[in-house]
Amino acid sequence: MFSSGESSFKKLHTINRRMFILSAAKAVVFGGIVLRLFSLQINENKKYLTLSDKNRLREWRLPPVRGEFLDYFGKTIAGNLKVYQLHVVPEQVENFKTLMVRLKEILEISDQEFLKIIKKKNSQKPWETLIISENLTWDQFSKINFYLHELEGAKPVLSVARSYPYNETFTHVLGYVSQASKEDLINNEIIKKNHVPGLRVGKIGLEKTFENNLIGTNGVQRYEVNAYGKRINQLDHQEGKQGKNIRLTLDLEIQKYCNELIAEKSGSISVMDIYTGDVIAMHSSPSFDPNLFLYGISFKDWKSITSDPLKPLINKTVSGLYSPGSTIKPIVALSALENDVISPKQTVQCTGKMEMYGQTYHCWKEKGHGYMGLRNAIKQSCDIYFYETARKLGVDRLNLTASKFGLGSQVLKGVLENEKKGLVPSTKWKKENLGRGWVLGETLITGIGQGYIQTTPLQLCLMTAQLANGGFKIYPRLTLDKNQDSFENIKYKMAESLLRKNENISPIRKVGKELFNISDKEYLPLFRNQENVKFVLEAMWGSTNEIMGTSYSSRIDDPKYQFAGKTGTSQVKKITEELRELDLDISQIPYEERDHALYVAYGPYKNPRYAISILIEHGGSGSKAAAPIAKKLFKLIVDRHELREKIRKENFIST
Repeated sequence: MFSSGESSFKKLHTINRRMFILSAAKAVVFGGIVLRLFSLQINENKKYLTLSDKNRLREWRLPPVRGEFLDYFGKTIAGNLKVYQLHVVPEQVENFKTLMVRLKEILEISDQEFLKIIKKKNSQKPWETLIISENLTWDQFSKINFYLHELEGAKPVLSVARSYPYNETFTHVLGYVSQASKEDLINNEIIKKNHVPGLRVGKIGLEKTFENNLIGTNGVQRYEVNAYGKRINQLDHQEGKQGKNIRLTLDLEIQKYCNELIAEKSGSISVMDIYTGDVIAMHSSPSFDPNLFLYGISFKDWKSITSDPLKPLINKTVSGLYSPGSTIKPIVALSALENDVISPKQTVQCTGKMEMYGQTYHCWKEKGHGYMGLRNAIKQSCDIYFYETARKLGVDRLNLTASKFGLGSQVLKGVLENEKKGLVPSTKWKKENLGRGWVLGETLITGIGQGYIQTTPLQLCLMTAQLANGGFKIYPRLTLDKNQDSFENIKYKMAESLLRKNENISPIRKVGKELFNISDKEYLPLFRNQENVKFVLEAMWGSTNEIMGTSYSSRIDDPKYQFAGKTGTSQVKKITEELRELDLDISQIPYEERDHALYVAYGPYKNPRYAISILIEHGGSGSKAAAPIAKKLFKLIVDRHELREKIRKENFIST
């Protein structure tokens, strides 16, 4: 047994040991606390300062300001308007329902619109901005600001919206903008980067083509909030960058007039500079107001547009495909002359019809034209003459010439995504696509612009432009660029190409390089013998300006405005012998079965500079429905020419 002294010593030792352990533990804990405080104060200061700032500071991304579209003269044809909006972030609102009831009262929101907002809120994440209204009136905006102290979470916003001041006039060229979709965000990184609630992006037309140039960049607004998330102080404002303005070749006044001329019709008008390729006007009718799409088109408006039998959503100028009818005859004539299968003096007797392999082929003139030479055949549009010419020429050689002049290819090379290529048939095409051989009768009807051949109105305009400039390749364009060829440069290059073609050394080549900014584009001859082109052009003059010409009634006697052209009729329904015998007036034929009316022309005749093509759907005769429009249009085109030249020389078209 231990003595009492030993026992006391042992107890004392145990107590001391326990106190040491306890003290050590306290020291470790205290040291840990000190180290943690040091870490928080020094090492992690930035981290928690950042978290504090996140609770205290807010960042508001502002919508980018979209670039504008300008016409040739610098007038805005698609711009921006200031708009007043109301935004709410649901997670920053203590009682969303109470807020909405109060907003409904202040803004006089209908029950239907109220439910729509609630539904939209429920479909979003709580931290995503909810746009209550995208287009408040000034009175509504003022009311919101007046009652803002009681509208926790409401954010009145001054924003911008697209504006189309000329409504339907440019729709099929410019297109329209509408709210960015999930697909837009997935497919376009620039849209995704600059996206804010309510962002509008291009859906069709040039608005879509040049989206990345037009969209601009976000501005940023930073502000301080209190513990309740209420804004108490704006800290800074970083301006965004407006998108690029894009200047077009289009002339506002000519485009407006085209709209007026065919406002009550279904059709298309194209106007093109025969040297620069500038598209001066490009209008498709009927059109629609692109402003309807800015804030979401109503069901009523959408139904009205989509149910219209005249199809206002289709850009007939580049997406409509039509048989060219007799407007193809100048190309058939040129191809035949170039291939030496006919001569200008060669005559064909037209009795009104011809028989071949058991088939009867009719001329539009029932009793025939009599003996026709090539010039008169173009002038009076004799079908029999061109049946015979096409038979000698063959469809493949016609295909080569027509393709050179722009038929069967996109004119604007994908600038407008819905532009169609059309079709110039060949024996190879039919074999590969239809699995059948070509037959002679198909060649005959191709020679008068019927059958498989399909063209767009813009292709016919380009075809005519390249004939009118003497037979040289040009490069159509809708946008202006300081690096593009000038008119003088193009004329020089055409002359140089012709000299090189004739194997001569150009004496002006060195001078030309000094005078002009030479681009890489070549304006090559599309002919073998330029005299053949001149012959065809002179025959087109006769068609419009001489008695018996198919568009003689639409002529202009004043040399300043005088033009030359070719009428055409695009068959919609094959004419049977029974129908032919009835000899029905156009008013007796159902609208959808009436032929399309066509007209192509160039002018002024003495010094050509512009080509046009006109299509009137189901208009019947080109001479009656299309050519009279050209008479009105050419006066304005020529009058505007001097103004265009003045602007060109002053600015050299730099953007």
